[in-house]
Amino acid sequence: YLLERGLKTLALRVSQQNRSAQAVAEFLENHPAIDRVWYPGLPSHPDHAIACQQMRGFGGVVSFEVAVPPGATALDCAARVVDAVKIPHIAASLGGVESLIEPPAIMSYYELSAEERLTIGIKDNLVRLAIGIEETADILADLAQALASLQVASEK
Repeated sequence: YLLERGLKTLALRVSQQNRSAQAVAEFLENHPAIDRVWYPGLPSHPDHAIACQQMRGFGGVVSFEVAVPPGATALDCAARVVDAVKIPHIAASLGGVESLIEPPAIMSYYELSAEERLTIGIKDNLVRLAIGIEETADILADLAQALASLQVASEK
């Protein structure tokens, strides 16, 4: 019953997640507190051309690397962003209707050493955001306030 009920709204949910994720990726790519955004819907992504050929939407997961100011650590910068957002829940899962956020270095890949993580592209300042179905403007405002708090902290 629950599966059948969920399938009835799947297209609507995925469409909202795709729209929001694209907007979030574009916002983050232009933000001074972000070094890099990993999202196949962006022309800067190494596989963007292939994604355009194979996909109708680019998915609901946006990964980004937080800029690390002098004197700060990469893990601390990622954790500050994760802790400062109010909408996403801290979790390493995917596929729900709620936005989720995590620093993969200390959640999904905690069992690997820093060197092993770097070998597979998982930097300590990487944050993974799985977009839910919340209003896009609310997600963007939440990220903006979280990144503003990071900039204020780095200026102290």
